[in-house]
Amino acid sequence: MPSIHQEITFDAPPERIYEALMDSRQHAEFTANGGAEISRDIGGPFFAHGGHVSGRNIELVPNKRIVQVWHFRDWADGVYSIVRFELVKEGSGTRLILDHTGIPDGHKDHLQTGWNARYWEPLRKYLG
Repeated sequence: MPSIHQEITFDAPPERIYEALMDSRQHAEFTANGGAEISRDIGGPFFAHGGHVSGRNIELVPNKRIVQVWHFRDWADGVYSIVRFELVKEGSGTRLILDHTGIPDGHKDHLQTGWNARYWEPLRKYLG
């Protein structure tokens, strides 16, 4: 199955990036693509982009790592991928390492550009 690996740097500390990703209001605000509801519990559910994406938290290490199971509404029932955000402090900023694995065939190109368009560019702007 295809996978995506991206490394992006932000001029904000890991704590700020973690909160933007895990806080329902902030997540919905910076992605500007519909509501989000994100549990802070391991095993807890989440949805984002107005319900287009849903899943569960697998591992949460505050300000360092988020690992989630993701399902997109247009994927077949029972089809999930794994999304891992690793936050590495670099000076006063953060290097975010994304690994998105288990992507169904035919979806990699759309998701690859989607991470930039729906996450990294808007998050950079949101963080100011």
